[in-house]
Formats: sequence, structure tokens, C-alpha cells
Amino acid sequence: QVQLVESGGGLVQAEGSLRLSCAASGRTFSSYAVGWFRQAPGKEREFVSAISWGGGTTYYADSVKGRFTISRDNAKNTVYLQMNSLKPEDTAVYYCAVRKLLATMTSHQYDYWGQGTQVTVSS
Repeated sequence: QVQLVESGGGLVQAEGSLRLSCAASGRTFSSYAVGWFRQAPGKEREFVSAISWGGGTTYYADSVKGRFTISRDNAKNTVYLQMNSLKPEDTAVYYCAVRKLLATMTSHQYDYWGQGTQVTVSS
């Protein structure tokens, strides 16, 4: 069992930045890949970014590539999502999720989810 807690969301103006954190419980966090997903009102949950268990492989949705950066600190059991040049269309609830070893871009392949953190970007 892994428990995840997201933080760092908030209200920011367009072109601003936020850094989301996903803190995990459990001593085996380093063996899990972590994904970030988001869900805007009235829309389906969509993939944002993912990082492999060792941090050597990362994935990004085309819509965030070049603006968002995912990283992890296994010593702190935490994964970060640095979001720069934010746009109003980035407004959503952001969720982190974990699965064993390999990162994927498919939400149903992740086993544990956090409660989410709201990101609102004003124009």
C-alpha cells in the first residue's frame, strides 16, 4: 500500500510558475514509477507527465512539453512537477499516481492515486 499526498497547487496568472509535489509513504517508493495526470471540469482525466522508478526515463504530454519538468528525490519519497509558462488551459485538478517500475502514459495502469491538488491559471 502506498499513500500519496499532492501539494503546491494554487492560483497563478498566465505565464507564471508552480511546483507541485507528490509525497509518498512507504519504504519502497524508489521501486515505483510516478505519473501526473490532470482533470479539468467536464473533461476526462489526461496524462501530463511520468517518471520511471530510477528517474532515468521521463514522458510528457505534447501540450506541456518544454514547459513542465518532472523530477524525483527518492531519499525524500517525493516527486516534483515544475510547471512554467502556465496557460489558462492548464487549469485542472492535478493527481499523482504510482505503479511498479515502468512509467506509462495510461491512467488505468497506475495502482495508487492521491487526492489531487487544484491548479488555476488566470488569463
